[in-house]
Amino acid sequence: MIAKPTFPRSSSLSITIAAALATFIAIGILTAVAFMFQRDGKPMEQLAAAERACVQRVYVSEREACMREWLAAAHASSVASK
Repeated sequence: MIAKPTFPRSSSLSITIAAALATFIAIGILTAVAFMFQRDGKPMEQLAAAERACVQRVYVSEREACMREWLAAAHASSVASK
């Protein structure tokens, strides 16, 4: 005796709703992650500019201190202009 399992057929409406829901959830997750990166991190443009401004420093500790000072000055001027 060979038994073949039979599964109930899904309607096209339920498949469409499931696909739309999955798409909505995926877009929501990607948007949330992008927003968190923009909110929590410093913009890469400012970090790159700080690295270029402090390239003459030889020691890593001096370079990091220079970058922190440069970013603080850039942030203070951007806040003052608002």
